[in-house]
Amino acid sequence: MSKILVEHDPSPMKLEVIGVDSWPLWTRDVSTFERRYDQTEMCYFLEGDVIVTPTDGQPVQMGEGDLVTFLADLSCAWEIRSPVRKHYRVG
Repeated sequence: MSKILVEHDPSPMKLEVIGVDSWPLWTRDVSTFERRYDQTEMCYFLEGDVIVTPTDGQPVQMGEGDLVTFLADLSCAWEIRSPVRKHYRVG
């Protein structure tokens, strides 16, 4: 089972119910880096094109309009191909 769950184009009502607009913003320019998630993180991409590759899995592409959940205990590599701006919530 993948530790990265991607929902493409979630409904505006779902985004409102989970309170995406109140979550903090995170931005990052084109780059690559390693990341470990100690806690589950959910995020909603406002901009960007990203490929995240789990250490023990297949690459997952995500970007603008995607609601993504990174499950706890995920180790991965991020490749940001166009600048990212996203809301996020940890825990």
